[in-house]
Amino acid sequence: MPLTGKSIVFIGAGSMAEAIIRGIIQQEIAQPEHVYAINRSNVEQLAALKERYGIHCAFEASEKEEYIRRADIVVVAMKPKDVRQAFAGFSNLLRPEQLLVSVVAGLSLDTISLLVPEGMPVVRTMPNTSSTIGLGATGLCYSAGVSASLQNMALAMFNAIGEVSVVPEALMNMVNGISGSGPAYVYYFMEAMIAHGIEGGLAPELSRNLTVQTVLGAAAMVKATQENPADLRRKVTSPNGTTQAAIEEFERQGLSRIISSGITRCVERAAEIGTQISKDVKDPQ
Repeated sequence: MPLTGKSIVFIGAGSMAEAIIRGIIQQEIAQPEHVYAINRSNVEQLAALKERYGIHCAFEASEKEEYIRRADIVVVAMKPKDVRQAFAGFSNLLRPEQLLVSVVAGLSLDTISLLVPEGMPVVRTMPNTSSTIGLGATGLCYSAGVSASLQNMALAMFNAIGEVSVVPEALMNMVNGISGSGPAYVYYFMEAMIAHGIEGGLAPELSRNLTVQTVLGAAAMVKATQENPADLRRKVTSPNGTTQAAIEEFERQGLSRIISSGITRCVERAAEIGTQISKDVKDPQ
């Protein structure tokens, strides 16, 4: 396995870091004794990760420095607003032969290159929250210095939490718009379905269960058949039937346009965040 014997340090120990840690350990593509976690101040979270997965966690500054120095792979998973301050605290510990993996939304390869040793190979990723249950969708791109073996390491890491798509960096913000934020769109639609079911007389639990199973079944149907969602929709839309009536109303209200507009705004916001990170790094004042 590509990660066998490789030491991996996570800088930032939130939900996405935990998802990756859980995946690589449960899938047995990395060993707990080779996985390390660091965060700024949440000692309770580190203790919980150590208890759940048997990994190493750094509580003292000297431990943190040692973990970063000796790691083969450094995964940065802090919030975008914390990038400059976080890198300022550890960038001098990085080595050009290490692989740096970013799960920070909006953090571009060019900006990362300003923060790490010259020539350090970098992988930029955009996983989504479904990664926490092993059903994530991750977009991924590489800097020029990422060798085939390093690419395989990154792919192994994110295949452990779902499916991976390698895309040009220019499309990473669109990946954010479709899959990075995509689960929230689906939840929003489900919220509306559940609420309307309750308003129509269904018990809350029943409305929720019907909605959840419907969405689960629809997604599984697309996955299992590999058919275009539009074709599956047409198959269940009888002429002059109930489904057609609903679809016609969605179209009259401009649902497709509304969805497109929301995704466009998400992509724009991802670009804005990236621009702000770059500005903070280049001009910290």
